[in-house]
Order: sequence, then C-alpha cells, then structure tokens
Amino acid sequence: MIADRLAASRLGWIAVRLIALGAAPFGALRAQSESGDDGWNFDEFEDAEPTLLELAGDQALDIGLFAAFATLAMVSFLRKSVPLKYVTLVASVLYMGFYKSQLMSIVNIFSTLTGNLPIFSYSMAWYAFAAFTVITTVFWGRLYCGRICAFGALTQLIDAVVPSRFRVDIPQKLEHRAGYIKYGILFGAVGYYLVTREIQFYRYIEPFWMFTLDASIVLWIGLGVLLVASVFVRNLYCRFLCPFGAALGLVSALTVFKIKRWSECNQCALCEKKCEWGAIRNRQIIMPECVRCDDCEILYDDKQACPHWLLEAKRKARLKALGAAAEG
Repeated sequence: MIADRLAASRLGWIAVRLIALGAAPFGALRAQSESGDDGWNFDEFEDAEPTLLELAGDQALDIGLFAAFATLAMVSFLRKSVPLKYVTLVASVLYMGFYKSQLMSIVNIFSTLTGNLPIFSYSMAWYAFAAFTVITTVFWGRLYCGRICAFGALTQLIDAVVPSRFRVDIPQKLEHRAGYIKYGILFGAVGYYLVTREIQFYRYIEPFWMFTLDASIVLWIGLGVLLVASVFVRNLYCRFLCPFGAALGLVSALTVFKIKRWSECNQCALCEKKCEWGAIRNRQIIMPECVRCDDCEILYDDKQACPHWLLEAKRKARLKALGAAAEG
C-alpha cells in the first residue's frame, strides 16, 4: 500500500510539472491566435482566378476546331464548290453532330429571351458558334441551315443518295402553306416556355438529341418516322417543322448580300423548277425559305444552261454579224 501511495504521489508530481511546463506555450498560442498569427509561419494565400487568356488556352482546341470548320463552310459557299459543299456536310454530321453534339436550338432562343446565357469565359467556342450563326444569317441568309446544322446536313446527304424516283412532289399551294407550320411551332414553343418555364418538351419538336444517342423509345420511333418521311419529301423537317430555322428565316429579312438576279429572271422559271427548298415562287426568291444551297447561283454562272448567258451569246453573235456585214 505504501508503495502504491508513493507511485501515485510521484505521478501527481510529474503531472503538475507537465502542466506548469505547458502553460507558457499554450498561453503563447492563445495570444498569437488573438493577434491573428497562427504561429506556424505559413504564408496565407488564395487560389488565383484564371485569367481570360488562360481560359482561352484551355479552350484552344475547341475554338480552333470550330474555326477550321467555319472556314471550310465559308470557302465552300463563296467558291460555290459542290465537292466542298458535300465535304462540309459530312464534316457537319461528324464534328458538329456526333463529336460536339452541339447545334443551335430553340433552347438557345429561350435562354436569350430570359438572359440565361453561358458564361463567356468558359464557353468561348459556343459564343463563336452563335456569333457565326447570327452574322452569316444577316449577311447571306440561312447559311447555317444549308451547311452548318448537323441534322440539316444529314437530311441533305440522304437526299443526295436516294434515287429521285422515290421523291414525292408536294403540290405548290400545299407546299407554300406548309411552310408556315414551323412559325406556328416557334411562337407556340416560345409562348409555352415563357408561361411555364418548362424546357424538356424541346426534345419533342427538335430531333437534334439523336446525336447524343440518348432518348426514350417514343422519341426514337418518332425520329425513325421523320427520317423515313424525309426519304420521300426532301428536307421535310428543315422546310416545314424546324422552329430554329423559322427564327433564322425572320432574321433573313435583314440579309445584306442577296442572291444576284439577271434581268431575264423575271421571265425565266428554270431556277424555280430546280430549287429543292421551294424558296423561289413566281420567279421571286423568298429569303426566309432560302438556305443558300448554291443550286440557283451555280446555274446563274452556267454559260451553257442559264438563258441569260445563252441570250448574251446570241446578242454578241448578232452584233458580230452586223459588224461583219457593215465592213463588207
């Protein structure tokens, strides 16, 4: 018992000494804490926000790929090159469609109306895409629909490989009236969104989700019906049902560089018969329906087919004959 008491006494003495020795350091720490010094001599720092240049560097690949694609599209358009046009359409399906799964959509119209746009510094490629779409539409009309939109490109490629005997020609009056359906869908969708703020319904009026390969069985069935119908009625969705195409059609009223016309165009209906989009009516180009597909413009420059050049050749031949007769 005596030994136990001695041991306890010794432990108590040790404890008192440890507390005494520790009082000063803990007191010092308390004082340092109150003064704002953590006592560890670590420099305080915060993660610096990335600069705009650094963010641009992170997005350089996306920006560069879109710039290359946009350059291809514009070169094919300005040169009126049919081979380059089809290269652009294939690139649109593969790059804008399956690789990026990024198309202009009625959803972008919703976000513009409500000011709910992506943050610029983190979405530079998207803003380049949006600016390209708006600027080219103001300058040339629905160029986006004719070359950039992946779904429109897909239906044009389908049109290029399907034999013409499968085509169904819609009566002209019905075709003209059907062209207003897309405007009804546009205004109806915008009105519904503004009232309900519900957005998921867009998948039922735009088939662009197909490039993500993510949809319900009902949507896949609807898409299958649409694509089969497009075999018989060329560019069915783009011409009659696309709400975003309707929005661009409204902007096309501002088009700066309109399609050139010869004086003979007021009598000739050759381009009107050739136009696959129903955009020439009574020898007048309807810009909201025109997607700048190049067909009529290539024909304008064809000196073997366009009546303007044939008549011009006859005039020159007549003048030459008259000149020869006068000299003789």
